[in-house]
Amino acid sequence: MRRLADGLGVVPMALYKHVADKEDLLNGMVDELIGEFGQGGPRGDWQNEVRQRVLAARVVVQTHPWARRLIETRTIRTAAVLAHMEAVTQAFLRGGLSPDLTHHVMHALGNRIWGFSPELFNDPSAGTSSTQAGLDPLDYPGILAVSADATARRPGATGCDEDFEFAFALDLILDAAARLQASGWVSR
Repeated sequence: MRRLADGLGVVPMALYKHVADKEDLLNGMVDELIGEFGQGGPRGDWQNEVRQRVLAARVVVQTHPWARRLIETRTIRTAAVLAHMEAVTQAFLRGGLSPDLTHHVMHALGNRIWGFSPELFNDPSAGTSSTQAGLDPLDYPGILAVSADATARRPGATGCDEDFEFAFALDLILDAAARLQASGWVSR
């Protein structure tokens, strides 16, 4: 808070006229980010509506490199957080998914509704950690085979196309939800 006050050219106590504490400030930052997410695709096609809403969130998160880590640390569901979750939930329900299936699809989507993938471990700008230095790629033949195939398909690439992978996983989840909906799936 002191650093922020210095950056704004005010005394730290001036900030407390606007926010209760650092957590309140961070929650407000998340609310502002969510306000940039947009409305999603047109109503009537639930898959497109959800897809567009999630991809719009991804654009915002990619625009603000600090956003992912901030979103992951929040434990309070503010009105803005709940409104975004409600919009995604309502798209599923309007599309005919049962509340039961909607519940499970929301869990499957996980952090994707906020515009990022949970499976990413390393920040590409962080470099290699000292624990990785002694690893032998030959100990991981499956990963090596997948990596070699991807490299052959995309010569010169230095890693996965994260935007493609994100959209692929999103489409996979939405297509599976549509299939389950069509079959009348119900959880146990």
